[in-house]
Amino acid sequence: MIDINDENIQLIEDEIMLMYDKKPCDYPDYECLLSLRKYMINRNVLKHQEEILPDIIAFNDALREALKEMYDRAHHIWNSIKGKKDFGDEMELTAKCFLSCDYPELHLVQKDDRQDLWYALCDSGWNRLYDLGVAPELVFPRDIDDSFDHMIGMDCPPPNWNEGLDWELTKDLHLISAFHNLFDHMKFAITDFIYVRKFETEINIEIKKKFIK
Repeated sequence: MIDINDENIQLIEDEIMLMYDKKPCDYPDYECLLSLRKYMINRNVLKHQEEILPDIIAFNDALREALKEMYDRAHHIWNSIKGKKDFGDEMELTAKCFLSCDYPELHLVQKDDRQDLWYALCDSGWNRLYDLGVAPELVFPRDIDDSFDHMIGMDCPPPNWNEGLDWELTKDLHLISAFHNLFDHMKFAITDFIYVRKFETEINIEIKKKFIK
């Protein structure tokens, strides 16, 4: 049975929230708490991967859909602007996708302090790679010719980013690269994100002006 609510993990989470409330927060001294918490939770959870398999699949599907929506929206905005005026290399569009800022309603642990913990976990000061979102940002015009399959890592063999999981159990899941990015490279425990079904997209446009003196 999965245990992600034991006393030792709670002590670490209490310390995380205590340090997060301090202003300014001294990130370098305390980001190791996220790594320790991730290790302890994953060590317990990954012994019972068959229990979380339905949520892994549902999260991967929801994440793929959110990234597809971001990809299509970014192309639509880019083409709409470029169709009105050609800015050449002076215009750049960046698109990022983030987990919802609301604590997952489907998570197995529901306590009054969970939203505060979620804010700390999603803070890019501690979870530094998360500054770009769930995956490397989409940048136009640099990535304008990249297919959606390329963006989510489905154009390389095998199309399944399941490193660190039970290979036999997950061999046919077609997990996208953003799943691997969250699971392997960031400080989220697997149970932090597999219950997320809502995402937030951030699209920014920058027009660089050259001034001649």
